[in-house]
Amino acid sequence: MFIIDILNSVLKKCGAKIVRFPENDAKRRIKLVNHYHINKILDVGANDGGFAKEMFEMGYTGKIISFEPLLSAYSIIEEKSRKNNKWSTVNIALGDFDGESFINVSENSVSSSLLNMLPKHLNSEPSSKYISKEKIIVNKLDTIYNDYCSDNENIYLKIDTQGFEKQILDGALNSLKNIKGVQLELSIIPLYEVTHSYSEIITFLNDLGFELYSIESGFSDINSGQLLQIDGIFYRS
Repeated sequence: MFIIDILNSVLKKCGAKIVRFPENDAKRRIKLVNHYHINKILDVGANDGGFAKEMFEMGYTGKIISFEPLLSAYSIIEEKSRKNNKWSTVNIALGDFDGESFINVSENSVSSSLLNMLPKHLNSEPSSKYISKEKIIVNKLDTIYNDYCSDNENIYLKIDTQGFEKQILDGALNSLKNIKGVQLELSIIPLYEVTHSYSEIITFLNDLGFELYSIESGFSDINSGQLLQIDGIFYRS
């Protein structure tokens, strides 16, 4: 600890700090995953694969299927997943319909969404501005669930899709009957058009038999520090 204290005193000048891995939010997440014997994760809105990478680094030994519609981000996770036979990737978006659509591509990639962005989001993070559109394939989870999941698996659904979470849940009503855990972004402040508040999503999942078990800190305003989004983790009661 003495050495870490010395290093942190030096790193502080650079705005950095050495912290224990995993941090508390992630530690609770992996404990719950282990407690519920989760052996397959559907990683929806995977972007560059950061979530899957963290889960494997924390000792998760099951399989992860990452769904990512953006070609630039998908090429990154496709390359990363080749080194791990428990990690596979699919180049589609999930939603409440089967067909094609256009996704708004953001400058920072992670803020890309099928929905129009509200000024609050852009003001809070200027690098989230849209710079182009990309044609993508969209499927309901109910349509493809049996292609990727079986009855003897304990499934965890993680959704990070920039305001499109409710649409994905609406397209997964049958699949959710077989899913043990759900992790998704909850909006405290509306950031995209046609989004649902955190209270509406919590009520929706409660009605389907899921209870809120954990909360992870998410996106905040870089100017004021106001917390705009959190991640909610739900499990069947």
